[in-house]
Amino acid sequence: RPLNARIELLQGPNNNKQVVELYTEDGLDRPFFAIVETPGSGNVVRVVNTAPVEFPLYASVDAYRVGGGGDWADDGLMIGRAF
Repeated sequence: RPLNARIELLQGPNNNKQVVELYTEDGLDRPFFAIVETPGSGNVVRVVNTAPVEFPLYASVDAYRVGGGGDWADDGLMIGRAF
């Protein structure tokens, strides 16, 4: 099944959104994973399925932290296909 999606990152009301156009021939054999840096607060991640309705999309967006000890300066999001 093909995977065709658009991932948008919005960082506040006055900034332009960052967009990733995504296509892979087979989302089950070759799923997409990304770590997106989201410094500060007020970030929104939007995942849009741009494929036809016959090809549904299952997505998961989770908090991800780099580093150790309670230092949240390097926080981000992990985007991947849910199984």
